[in-house]
Amino acid sequence: MKRRNFLTTSLLGITGVALANTTETEKRKNKRSLRFVHLTDMHLYPDAVPEKAMQQLLDEIHTMKDKPDFVINTGDNIMDSLKRSKEETAAQWESWRKYYRSKLKYDLYSCVGNHDVWGWSLKDKELEKDPLFGKNWAVNELGIPNRYYSINKNGWHFIFLDSSFFDEENHSYTAKLDKEQFSWLEKDLKNTSPKTPVCVVSHIPIISSSVFFDGDNEKSGNWQVPGAWMHIDARKIKDLFSAYPNIKLAISGHVHLAEKTSYLGIDYHCNGAACGAWWQGKYQEFPPMYAVIDLNEDGTFHSELIHYDWKQKSINIRQEAFKKSLQENENTL
Repeated sequence: MKRRNFLTTSLLGITGVALANTTETEKRKNKRSLRFVHLTDMHLYPDAVPEKAMQQLLDEIHTMKDKPDFVINTGDNIMDSLKRSKEETAAQWESWRKYYRSKLKYDLYSCVGNHDVWGWSLKDKELEKDPLFGKNWAVNELGIPNRYYSINKNGWHFIFLDSSFFDEENHSYTAKLDKEQFSWLEKDLKNTSPKTPVCVVSHIPIISSSVFFDGDNEKSGNWQVPGAWMHIDARKIKDLFSAYPNIKLAISGHVHLAEKTSYLGIDYHCNGAACGAWWQGKYQEFPPMYAVIDLNEDGTFHSELIHYDWKQKSINIRQEAFKKSLQENENTL
């Protein structure tokens, strides 16, 4: 063999080994830690339409070839309890248990959505004495330790936030963390190893671009996003998060639209709605959907949105009643 050919062949062989080693290194570096399904905004209530749709959704999740380790729900589990009586709210939670929770075959971790909160918009002082008033009912139904909490799962740290802050003047809510919760969040992040990647879970987006299109927010000539649609304390949370480069991902729902916003090293994913437009098909361009998220040991991740097609039945009187309720409260998602 000529020397030139020998050198060329040798160099190619060395390069091939180096490339192979790099590939193996990358594979080890990106080894998956966890896979989970993210469901949000199911808005369940007693009716055949959400019952059938949820059955189809669960069938899809349960028959996944690459199975998830658990499921995360980010709120608005029931249609609405802000304005509903105790009896109506009880019926909705019963449908949540019947259509969904009793059939789900995976561990479930949840946070409270604004529509899971009971009685805030009823303006009834006597009702406020009920031990189930506010978020207590939802916390009990969801089986979570508190309205905000954190867990560790296979090398990742998950922080579940409570986004809904009671607006006493208007008997509604705004999106922000109360002082107690923010103080807890500071301590939780401080006590988490800087080598542990963090995923933040909330119902209402902390930072989102899709909120600009959820309504005629530019009709005044300036962009105006209501404080109930995205965290009004996003600047304060952003400043806190900037000290923790191990925060990698934040997931949410609430606006029924889907997008991914990357800001200062953190990816904020708003992952649509399981119910689409409150069981009326698409909401703007977005059909009913859920996300499948893979988390890797090195803090990287992969997220995929899955659209599921369900056959809509005729809309009955109960659906029309809920639709009317939504129209009456059009600025409250």
